[in-house]
Amino acid sequence: MVKVKPRPGEPVQQMMRRLKKMCEREGVLREMKRTAYYEKPSDRNRRNNRKAKRRIQKTGE
Repeated sequence: MVKVKPRPGEPVQQMMRRLKKMCEREGVLREMKRTAYYEKPSDRNRRNNRKAKRRIQKTGE
């Protein structure tokens, strides 16, 4: 869970920007989008295989 504590004298807009950056870093939005719809197990396996293939190619270079 992402928490943002207000700093003394900090405007709300700046606090919202910090929250947005923290969510982006944690991958919260990406995870929400991914789990928003049902994904068939075969599609999940296909996605994971492509991800693994990319990871292997990246480290093998």
